[in-house]
Amino acid sequence: MSRKDYPRTPDGRYFVARGRLWRCTDPGLSEEDRAAAVKALMQARRAVREAGTDGETRDARDAVDAAKRRLGERGPVWWSDDAPDETRRAPLTSSYAAWWSELSEDAQKRGLD
Repeated sequence: MSRKDYPRTPDGRYFVARGRLWRCTDPGLSEEDRAAAVKALMQARRAVREAGTDGETRDARDAVDAAKRRLGERGPVWWSDDAPDETRRAPLTSSYAAWWSELSEDAQKRGLD
């Protein structure tokens, strides 16, 4: 889990941070695949920070995107019930509005920070 205890939707598809829904990692990934993708993601994020040219930055951002796709956090959704991807939507304007409204004030605050 992340360093911060972000609220997670009951179906485990999203967590809420900065007032938006963000797709969780595919729970169907093996631990080995998940660990390898997380390692690649961290290396790519370091490469973005350390890039010295526009080309290096673009390559590093592409590597971040590839790792996020391997994790299931971008690209095709990992669930199979045809529910749409609601990434980056505010919880109150999504199919999770009732769930969000019922969360404690403390949990909502964690999701808004």
